[in-house]
Amino acid sequence: MSGRVIALIDGEHHPTAVREALARLDLAGVIFCGGEEKLGPGSLREHYGRDVETDPELGLRRLAPAAEAVVDLADEPVLPASGKLRLAALALHLGLRYEAPGLRLDPPFYESVAFDGPRLAVIGTGKRTGKTAVAGHWATLLRERGEDPVIVCMGRGGPAEPRLAEASTALDDLLAIDAAGGHAASDYLEDAVLAGVRTVGCRRVGGGLAGAPAESNVPAGAATAAALPGASALIFEGSGACIPPVEVDRTVCIVGAGEHEPFAEYRTLRADLVLAREDADAPPGALRFSLEAEPAESLPPGARVALFTTGAPASGGVEAVVASTNLAMRGALAADLDRAAAERCDVYLTELKAAAIDTVARRAASDRARVVFVRNRPVGVDDALVKLYRDAGK
Repeated sequence: MSGRVIALIDGEHHPTAVREALARLDLAGVIFCGGEEKLGPGSLREHYGRDVETDPELGLRRLAPAAEAVVDLADEPVLPASGKLRLAALALHLGLRYEAPGLRLDPPFYESVAFDGPRLAVIGTGKRTGKTAVAGHWATLLRERGEDPVIVCMGRGGPAEPRLAEASTALDDLLAIDAAGGHAASDYLEDAVLAGVRTVGCRRVGGGLAGAPAESNVPAGAATAAALPGASALIFEGSGACIPPVEVDRTVCIVGAGEHEPFAEYRTLRADLVLAREDADAPPGALRFSLEAEPAESLPPGARVALFTTGAPASGGVEAVVASTNLAMRGALAADLDRAAAERCDVYLTELKAAAIDTVARRAASDRARVVFVRNRPVGVDDALVKLYRDAGK
């Protein structure tokens, strides 16, 4: 190892062994994580021959400016795997490398983006947290205030080269992309259609513990977006738990439902605003919000509606004759489409995700049904998002 380090230690090791190990390090500081089995009478300074921090999180924050890495010499039961990962997440957030026996984690690298306006990001603790809904809604709020935001998306099915979608993108454009062999339900296309702003689609592969992709063309996509005439703000949309690998001025992190992995904390630590779904275990200070699914345009009176989503069975008070939550499960979706045809549904209301275009929209054309998209509208976030944008521009 190279550079000055912060050492994590515990009292389950004999102080003599710890002192000898510390003597071989270029120390910026030492943090005592607890335990007393091997400690005799006397102060920690007497045991270790130096001052030690006793609050791991505060100690890391205080010592970080003088260090390059954290070296973990502690062990369970004082510092089990979950505790190690939480401290590793904080270390990476502070720009420090984290090293433990058999493990080395480097802080993610964020590429600089040359752009005069605010650079914003929407990330999440996992998949299906509402990132696309929030990013699109944020862009809509700014557009309605006379701004010209551009959303930069990355996804597992994004284009091989950054691709621009115009604000006028519509169903016929999506069908043409599908006919050419492209993924016509990619998030950047959903944002363009539902938010009515220009978007740039990018691709990523893989995702590390701290959200770094193994490969992505997001920096190139950022350059494409930044060069667009009139662009006044860039909104970078994460993918799953993956973070766009570019520098931004303000970050929103959305906390999803369910149990969170220890490295979810890395994402909330990066955030200037944490949003939590109503069913999520929210961290302190998070703003609660909900998503209301609604048709993106008015439905004809008396329409017989078939609804297709990846989860929610209802949409904006619409009474669907057929309601399918199998949009991401093509085998089951085929049977639901057969039911929609049998029930003589004349409107196929669908989220713009998964099989929305290549399956639902294609089938709607053969069934002579109209396609209407579902918009998931965030409720309770408008003031916070507008304020964050304004703060980023100061």
